[in-house]
Amino acid sequence: MDLKPETFARIEEVITHYPTKRSAVLPLLHLIQEDAGYISDSAMEWVAQKLELQPINVYEVVTFYPMFRRKPIGRRHIKVCRTLSCALMGGYRTCEEFKKEFNTGLNQISPDGEVTIEFVECLASCGTAPVVMVDDVLHEKVDCAKAREIAAQIKRKAEGQKG
Repeated sequence: MDLKPETFARIEEVITHYPTKRSAVLPLLHLIQEDAGYISDSAMEWVAQKLELQPINVYEVVTFYPMFRRKPIGRRHIKVCRTLSCALMGGYRTCEEFKKEFNTGLNQISPDGEVTIEFVECLASCGTAPVVMVDDVLHEKVDCAKAREIAAQIKRKAEGQKG
């Protein structure tokens, strides 16, 4: 498994916080995803071995919780809320605008490798719907025009990093 040495050190340290190793499965998966970007099959097997579990026990956790990804994503992660308030206020149109701007479908990596767009459940800002989270930054009242602005910012930043 290809992780930073600091991640391996944090994993060892985290395990010591739990009276039974099994209890460390969620924190370990979070650390691995934070470093690698997703949870691979080999990572699940490694965690199982590390915590003295069967691989199916780790697989069940990864597939139960929607915050865990099983495949790589783009450098930027755009999460569009699809729950009732956001849907009623135009969240589906907002999502379509992002897909058009980045020439990609849901849960796919854009052709330039820059973004993955995902529909998610509640982002806990119903009063400012529709809401979008780009990486860890919440954007409120994101209509199609604001989606184009956010997309343009992402594209400018990507171009600046290439040049």
